[in-house]
Amino acid sequence: MTARSEPGKNMQPAVETRSLTRVFHPKKKKEGKSVTALDGVDLKINRGELFGLLGPNGAGKTTLLKILSTLLLPTTGKAFVAGYDVEKDFVAVRKRINMISGGEISGYGLLTVRENLWMFSQFYGIKSAEAFSRIDEMLDLFGMADKKNEKVRTLSTGQRQKMNVIRGFVTDPEIIFLDEPTLGLDVNASRVIREYIVDWVRKKDGDKTVLLTTHYMAEADELCDRIAIIDGGRILACDTPENLKKLVRMNRTFKLDVTFMKDKSSLGSIKGVDNFTYFDDSEKELTSLKFVLSDEAAVSDIVSLVLGRGAKIVSLQKTEPTLEDVFIKMVGKGFE
Repeated sequence: MTARSEPGKNMQPAVETRSLTRVFHPKKKKEGKSVTALDGVDLKINRGELFGLLGPNGAGKTTLLKILSTLLLPTTGKAFVAGYDVEKDFVAVRKRINMISGGEISGYGLLTVRENLWMFSQFYGIKSAEAFSRIDEMLDLFGMADKKNEKVRTLSTGQRQKMNVIRGFVTDPEIIFLDEPTLGLDVNASRVIREYIVDWVRKKDGDKTVLLTTHYMAEADELCDRIAIIDGGRILACDTPENLKKLVRMNRTFKLDVTFMKDKSSLGSIKGVDNFTYFDDSEKELTSLKFVLSDEAAVSDIVSLVLGRGAKIVSLQKTEPTLEDVFIKMVGKGFE
């Protein structure tokens, strides 16, 4: 019976919520009003997806992750992880997930890095030989092999976070929840972690799924297949980074530096050009052209006309809407 049901589970989304609500009530009436952290959240994350969740502080991100990882119960609605109900089948959910939070202090300071990671692996019933093999491989991959016998209390912030990431992945979960995994880390440590996350998802043929929360817009744009923007406990938008950026109706700016161009007539009359300005630098024998575009199709016409008049392009630059532009449009503010 169980063997037959497993394929059905695998056909389910990695994560699904239906009208999910979580309300926090004060212990005493005098202590204040109830707070709605999640307000009817409908979300579906596909298997094999690297999914991002963006929102300001207090938007409901952490509450959602806690429900999905069975640390909190929903007030109303349903949540499913790997096809299992987080309330009724929480044991089955826990076997298939792991969670990493940026800036958390985990592990026992008196134990070594390797001992701590082994201890966490035992919570998932991984045989010691297999656990140590995975641990040593990942320590080497993260540049931590020389720290494996060091006490955890001696590690730097970046090294401790690398250990936390290894702890999350060493159990080889089906689904992993990453809550600000690169928070406060230097560029190199962040890069190592991001590269590992991408490789882990892409090399598993759709068997592994990541739900990532981050305050770093560039990180979300670089890593995520789709992104949901949440505020006030509600999902405001959910799509690919490119499609989300298309929601921002802002003019693109196209800048060109070309060899000195005498005849600039008609450049401003190209279809899709809202505004055109230029500057001639006689010393450098260059002309700087700046176009404000309402239609990106104008770029090819601009380049063709410039080259047709004998000028050579020295440099070009085009501005695009960013995820931060989308976020500010949706939420009305940046991250706090």
